[in-house]
Amino acid sequence: MHDVPMVLIVIFMLGIGNFALHRAVLESRHPLLGQMPWFVHMLGGRVTMVTEFVVLLASMLLAANGWPSLVWAYLGYTALNAVAAWLILTRRI
Repeated sequence: MHDVPMVLIVIFMLGIGNFALHRAVLESRHPLLGQMPWFVHMLGGRVTMVTEFVVLLASMLLAANGWPSLVWAYLGYTALNAVAAWLILTRRI
């Protein structure tokens, strides 16, 4: 996958999924969230959403500037997020 516009579209779509998963976990009120450090709770979790945005932006910038294979790393990151969110939202942990 070396077509840069397509790589950027794929990363962006995965990013939308990551934001949705992140938001669902924040709204789940899972007991684990209460054990997170204080900075996670700053501004109602918005600090972690900004971090998610920075990861997405960095991935897109790197992919657009000669690292199109980064889409595979971001896909792995998204897969790990999905598994973690599934575990939290289904109360398996």
